[in-house]
Amino acid sequence: MGMVSRFTTIVKAKANKALDRAEDPRETLDYSYEKQLELVQKVRRGVAEVATSKKRLELQAAKLEQSVEKLDGQARAALQAGREDLARVALERKKGAQVQLQDLDAQREQLQAEQDKLVLAEQKLTAKVEAFRTRKETIKAQYTAAEAQTKIGEAWPWTAPRTRCRRCRPARARSTSCWSRARSTTSAARAATTSTASWPSCRPPAASIRSSPG
Repeated sequence: MGMVSRFTTIVKAKANKALDRAEDPRETLDYSYEKQLELVQKVRRGVAEVATSKKRLELQAAKLEQSVEKLDGQARAALQAGREDLARVALERKKGAQVQLQDLDAQREQLQAEQDKLVLAEQKLTAKVEAFRTRKETIKAQYTAAEAQTKIGEAWPWTAPRTRCRRCRPARARSTSCWSRARSTTSAARAATTSTASWPSCRPPAASIRSSPG
């Protein structure tokens, strides 16, 4: 019976330890903070992708501008040589290049608007995450202090004051009190990590670019 009693006591102690660990709001707060940081990184990657796409369009536009100038010179030279047929071909190719250039300008404006939205979203999200981090550390410190006070009272009950606050009473009351204090911030963290539908897309819109004339 002595071995059975000892085994039962050990099992109960481990179960209570696991329960306390499951009720610990510090792990939930840290997890929510990590998810928010991942979201910030996702938005920043979106900004970088849009900037890269915009730079690619700018390079294509520069090439088209050079092509327009080259075709214009060819048309003038053909006219001076009395080759109206060649001049007409050069002017037609010049017109096609100008149309492509207009399309590129429209796409660049669209990407610029998308980049502005992402930058604004990243700034707002970063501010919210920083505010959450400060609040998280405060709650964790309060919880740790309450936990330490409770353990002291459980280990040396004769040293604990008679008029203790509810948060410093037995472990069950301690866990419930500190968890309720962290619940509002944790719920806000979950909402911040899941409500992403209203934010702008992190992917630049697909754009089909016609090949520039030679």
